Amino acid sequence: MISFHIQQSEVVGLRLDKYLVSQMPDYSRSRIQSWIRSSNVLVNGLNRKTGYKLELNDIINVEPQEIVELNSNLIPEKMDLDILFEDEEIVIINKPAGLVVHPGTGNTTGTLVNGLVDHFNSLSNLNGQIRPGIVHRLDANTSGIMVIAKTNLAHANLADQFLNRQVKKKYTALTWGLWTENTGEIDQPIARKKKDPTSYTVSEDGKSSITKYKVEKKFRHLSEVSFYPKTGRTHQIRVHATYLGYPIFGDMKYGGGFSKTRGFLPEFTNYYKKKMKNFNRHALHATRLEFTHPTTKLPVIFESTLPSDFFNLMNSIESFYDE
Repeated sequence: MISFHIQQSEVVGLRLDKYLVSQMPDYSRSRIQSWIRSSNVLVNGLNRKTGYKLELNDIINVEPQEIVELNSNLIPEKMDLDILFEDEEIVIINKPAGLVVHPGTGNTTGTLVNGLVDHFNSLSNLNGQIRPGIVHRLDANTSGIMVIAKTNLAHANLADQFLNRQVKKKYTALTWGLWTENTGEIDQPIARKKKDPTSYTVSEDGKSSITKYKVEKKFRHLSEVSFYPKTGRTHQIRVHATYLGYPIFGDMKYGGGFSKTRGFLPEFTNYYKKKMKNFNRHALHATRLEFTHPTTKLPVIFESTLPSDFFNLMNSIESFYDE
């Protein structure tokens, strides 16, 4: 069971389902609403509707069935974690590409969480026993910076900052095409695809999604772009980049894969195919996180340089054009 105690005035009046989504971001709003309707969520020991408005000192108890079922499968594993910062409340991790953040169906080992529970004695459990410390996620093949919560107090504070769009995030990407505008904002709602629930698309029925961007450098057929997502939807940057016609290099799921290498002179097509095959992921890296420290209340900024594979890819492309 996971418990929340409403002690912060800024969350008083929030809908029950919206609050739980902010505290448990790995679960969809529809799933949380189903828990509320099936009495897996109680407020002060009572069943409440999804739209119940929170009151000061409410105690919310959540008992999602899958946490009970999967908890026994959480296996601590030795892992070489790239820790950029650590104190009593938070940890800043530089996640490598290819590392899944937390266990899921058919995927109970080899995740970041497996490494976290082996390395740290204490992690928050507000997001469930199979997601200790996890406040937000990165896609498996996205590298870069993440904040991990060691205490429930820190977790709740950080979750509120993410919910209220107070966390500033920067990503570096290599995209296909030469952007017509060097700076701008993509304000397009995103929804899960009906025919493929693992993919997302721009849709009028989706959730509000906003991404700012700045083109840092243009190559012959590609661009280096900084993205600043104001919201945190799943696959948001990848979906928005594709929507504008500039999918991320190597993003097989959203149109940035081998099909984009067609139509060039043979030497370019062969070069891009080879680089994409060797890179073996999409070219997206979480470069910076800026937020208020949950206990000191001071602004903090953490940065992560491009990993060697990404750095070498950029240098190789630039050198290739110069030949």
